[in-house]
Amino acid sequence: MNNLFFLLIFIIIFNIKVNAKENKDYFYLGKKNFQNKYLDKAKLNFERDIVRNPKNIKSYLFLAKIYKIKKQEDEFEKNLNTVLLFDPINEEALYILIKKKVKDGDFLLAKNKLDIFKSHCKKLCDKNSELNKIIIKPKI
Repeated sequence: MNNLFFLLIFIIIFNIKVNAKENKDYFYLGKKNFQNKYLDKAKLNFERDIVRNPKNIKSYLFLAKIYKIKKQEDEFEKNLNTVLLFDPINEEALYILIKKKVKDGDFLLAKNKLDIFKSHCKKLCDKNSELNKIIIKPKI
């Protein structure tokens, strides 16, 4: 009985380790495929990663980039908003969303997101001046 119990625990622990490694593999495979321009394979890998780890904002961000390249605007924006839902101060997602909103003509939302971007930027602070130039204050 004791041997059966230990065997069962060993199988469970081994299974958890294998699944944890598998979760990381989907993201890295997706990233590799994205860099090699295999967008459909990358998309599938990022979606698999999200199924196993629904809070992985990196996968959502890569999916947004894939949908932007494929010109699927609704999915592009959905994935950007998901990134910002989990991490409201994600610089890359804010930068991409601000540019999209300016392109769409939603200057008020772009300005609000720019204020957040300015107050929390660490890596992309050099993009501040570019964003300031493209946001034209709407006439009220």
